[in-house]
Amino acid sequence: MSDKRNPAIIFIFITMLIDVLGIGIIIPILPDLIEEFVGGGTSNAAIYGSMLMASYAVMQFIMSPIIGGLSDQYGRRPIILASLIGFSIDYLLLAFAPNITWLFVGRLIAGVTGASFTTAGAYIADISKPEERAKNFGMIGAAFGLGFILGPVVGGVLGEINIKLPFFASAGLTAINWLYGYFILPESLSKENRRPFNWKRSNPIGTLSNMTKYPLLFGLSLALFCIQLAGQTNPSTWAYYTKLVFHWSKREIGLSLGFAGVAVAIVQGFLSRKIIPKLGEKNSIFVGLAFWSVGFLLYSFAWKGWMMYVIMMPFAMGGIAAPAIQSVMTQQVGANEQGELQGGITSILSITSILGPLIASNLFSYFASSKAPIYYPGAAFLSGAILAVISLIIAYFSFSKKKEQPSVSK
Repeated sequence: MSDKRNPAIIFIFITMLIDVLGIGIIIPILPDLIEEFVGGGTSNAAIYGSMLMASYAVMQFIMSPIIGGLSDQYGRRPIILASLIGFSIDYLLLAFAPNITWLFVGRLIAGVTGASFTTAGAYIADISKPEERAKNFGMIGAAFGLGFILGPVVGGVLGEINIKLPFFASAGLTAINWLYGYFILPESLSKENRRPFNWKRSNPIGTLSNMTKYPLLFGLSLALFCIQLAGQTNPSTWAYYTKLVFHWSKREIGLSLGFAGVAVAIVQGFLSRKIIPKLGEKNSIFVGLAFWSVGFLLYSFAWKGWMMYVIMMPFAMGGIAAPAIQSVMTQQVGANEQGELQGGITSILSITSILGPLIASNLFSYFASSKAPIYYPGAAFLSGAILAVISLIIAYFSFSKKKEQPSVSK
């Protein structure tokens, strides 16, 4: 496997990039498409849009442990390839959807196939040496950053030509990626490291409960939950906050999000590969969470638009925490449980994708209204800072209470 690691890592990076590109491409055209189906203007379309997002997250929450368990039994390669086929079919279904019901059907299918993120994470754990896992997990974060930079831009351009064209583009990209994977991607999980599929463990409750057997793993899963919940603040309120406080236009909001995406890609794709080995994974977690805490706090009190740009880079430095956390978590379980672990992690992220936007948007809405005791539209960012501090505290005590226990990762 050693001579095949680099092509495999490149494939996983490209897979994640294309998956996120596919999601990003359809973002600009969804509001208009939903309005065509349901009418009622933008505000009504936003309600349906949030329901579509929630249906995707709920399905991912349910299916990620199942997909992870299946990959522990049958290997990573067939699950990844099957997920890519499902993604391609989903985009074609959305392209030909005759009504809003079919959009929901498509998003439910995407929630299942989107669990490929679970298997991709397990694949990275399989082929990476323990000391290299953090920097390789950072590549997944870089793929997300680049995907959300390029996707909406491409989607906006194609959507101007034809509102259904972005779906066909996403289907084509995913099909090309499947062909590339079919001929290039080797299997990462050896047969001796596989385990039978178990329904009791392959569900969100069973998977998350199994984490309690490992004290450090459970503590870090709580820390990851808090920081990912905080992380939902930016996508949920950024556009509304900057429009209200700084009177930014759509173009200015788009440029700021693109700059933020570049910062994330630089940190997770490049800087994390240098910083984490030097600091060590534990210290990288502490430093990254500290950066996030300060960054959220500064965002909440910014009163000039240029301040948001100044804060972006140190805030992005917080991105070294997530790959380091994920790397330490993978070292707490055996090779035949990596799929289950990644399923649990994806379920945690799915929960935050459901709860986070509700919390952040309601905090912004309330403290930006006349009903609030004080006018403080940055309240959602302050909540992010508090959650980041809680995450830092949990991580610190999880490491300090852990007795020296040899890693079982191979």
